[in-house]
Amino acid sequence: MEQSLHDKVVLITGGARRVGAAITRKLHAAGASVVVHYHRSAQEAQDLAAELNARRPGSVTPLGGDLLKVPLLAALIEATIARHGHLDILVNNASTFYPTRVGEITEAHWEDLMGTNLRAPLFLSQAAAPHLAARNGLILNIADIHGLRPLRHHPVYSPAKAGLIMLTQSLARELAPHVRVNAVAPGPVEFPDRGLTEEMKQAIIDKTLLKRRGSPEDIARAALFFAAEAPYVTGQILAVDGGRSANA
Repeated sequence: MEQSLHDKVVLITGGARRVGAAITRKLHAAGASVVVHYHRSAQEAQDLAAELNARRPGSVTPLGGDLLKVPLLAALIEATIARHGHLDILVNNASTFYPTRVGEITEAHWEDLMGTNLRAPLFLSQAAAPHLAARNGLILNIADIHGLRPLRHHPVYSPAKAGLIMLTQSLARELAPHVRVNAVAPGPVEFPDRGLTEEMKQAIIDKTLLKRRGSPEDIARAALFFAAEAPYVTGQILAVDGGRSANA
């Protein structure tokens, strides 16, 4: 599948680091040109673009912006079209994740977690839809198994990801037959930089059937599957979670 995405253009939100960077590298290696959106990770985005452009000049473009600003979302799509002429794949990967204990939840928490994890994917998808339809394209949402099973102390984040899962299935109906819409729901792959103790992390890992963490590469492989090898798959949520969702 080295060039399975030749002539395809991908926009990845939060594509400069962690899981997003792994997806960027994987789809780029398959031949895609990639627009790497970032917010606060400007240096990582520039470094990643330089790394990949050294392999294939002009194939990666970093593009900054705050996804909480709704007018920016359509502008990101238009900037991608202006740079590459078309759009084949939108990967809604950017996410915020932190605990919000009941009694301490603020409106700012709600706006941030719902805005990044649900509102931004909706409005990006809406803006991208006509361009994707012209190319029989794909929307791929990076959800979370905790959108299916609530995570303790995360009563805003988990519903936001649950909404993203339902958005995936809703858009699959709305945008058929010309746009496929799917989601990957990771389990314990990349823990956040804050909010979880080592004991909490281990407790999450212990609930998987495989008793180990996954890696960003596992999510990137799933993304490549949907992008290059699944033309008859839409409206589906693929858990990449070491069996956590099967472990009652």
